[in-house]
Amino acid sequence: MADSTARTVKDVNPHEFVKAYSAHLKRSGKMELPEWVDIVKTARFKELPPYDPDWYYTRAASMARKIYLRQGIGVGGFQKIYGGRQRNGARPPHFCKSSGAISRNILQQLKNMGIIDVDPKGGRLITSQGRRDLDQVAGRVAVAP
Repeated sequence: MADSTARTVKDVNPHEFVKAYSAHLKRSGKMELPEWVDIVKTARFKELPPYDPDWYYTRAASMARKIYLRQGIGVGGFQKIYGGRQRNGARPPHFCKSSGAISRNILQQLKNMGIIDVDPKGGRLITSQGRRDLDQVAGRVAVAP
């Protein structure tokens, strides 16, 4: 990647990249969906499961991007990132973490695909193959009109 035209994940629009990488994950067929994917809530403060049938691929793409940008995030970190506001009716709302099982499952799938690996200091880090994979998709996103 010596030329200055090479695009990395940092250079492209995050929304476009996550859409493109989730489509790439779905096309590759290496990621297998758990049987509970259509009925599970993504956090305890949610009332319904996600409307998007491909939400699992989108979350996996988003998590891979987050690990690319900042190494060492683990399950607890992703619980905070994807957490949100729990409404308590008449009482004040408070922050609530998201599901740890979903994050753990996606991290295990990404590890089996060779995109991430366990960091000895804690959390996860991206592998060289994973970095190459994400940069390829970023290059395609940058070229697209």
